[in-house]
Amino acid sequence: MLFVLCGGVWAVYPVVFSISFLWGTLHIIITAILAILTFSSFSLAAFRCAGTPPNILWGSYPTVGKGDLENYSFCHYCSKPKSPRAHHCRSCRKCILDMDHHCPFIGNCVGAANHRSFVAFLMSAVLSTTYVAVMATHAGLHVWPPWSFSLESSKGLSGTYLGLRIVGEISAALLTSALRLSARGLVLVYLFISSVSLLIGLSVLLWQQLSYIYQGQTYLSQLSSQGDKEEKKDCQNLVRFFGFQYSLARFLPIFGVTRKKHVKLNNHVL
Repeated sequence: MLFVLCGGVWAVYPVVFSISFLWGTLHIIITAILAILTFSSFSLAAFRCAGTPPNILWGSYPTVGKGDLENYSFCHYCSKPKSPRAHHCRSCRKCILDMDHHCPFIGNCVGAANHRSFVAFLMSAVLSTTYVAVMATHAGLHVWPPWSFSLESSKGLSGTYLGLRIVGEISAALLTSALRLSARGLVLVYLFISSVSLLIGLSVLLWQQLSYIYQGQTYLSQLSSQGDKEEKKDCQNLVRFFGFQYSLARFLPIFGVTRKKHVKLNNHVL
């Protein structure tokens, strides 16, 4: 991420500022906002504890007597009770509450405490890679050496053969001009390829995460509940996940409920 940020600033902004100082300042502000969002959400997801289950003494009479250990199991790795919402991670060597998966890219589990930060990181990373791909393309068009191709050898061809010959001529011309690229141009090509590749992978992962949240599940709970009763799929799952405790309907006039009460009142009067 540091290489993409520093390399992008070095390769793109001389081209952007050559167009307009105001245009360059605007893109510096956009870059700063995206960088802060991405690095802060990554740090929260990577360095925050993923979620520790409640520490309950196994076999204590008050706990067992109150039924607090109902549906609990015993973790042989941690040698303590494991709640039904917890899973043991062998990489982190501890039980994680509402564990989704262990992510090698952040070097941490994704659980109850950092799941929201992980999804925020995916969102900001998708926006950032999209922005990098667009700006790398924009700057690359300005620094790419001029190139041309000839269709002299395509005379007399038609159909598929003509199309293949045109594609071959264009490809050869692009490769020839690419050999004359400066260091700035090579960095722009790398930024475009890497950002598009990351954008595809991160978009798939983000869509998967949002679909599980919509279903009210995590990746591991979805695997363990195959064939069981499905959880309720609702947009309220997304609202609760992102921290909105109250539905928007509470702040809007609910005409249906008001009308229903009015009808009941009239019936009571009659």
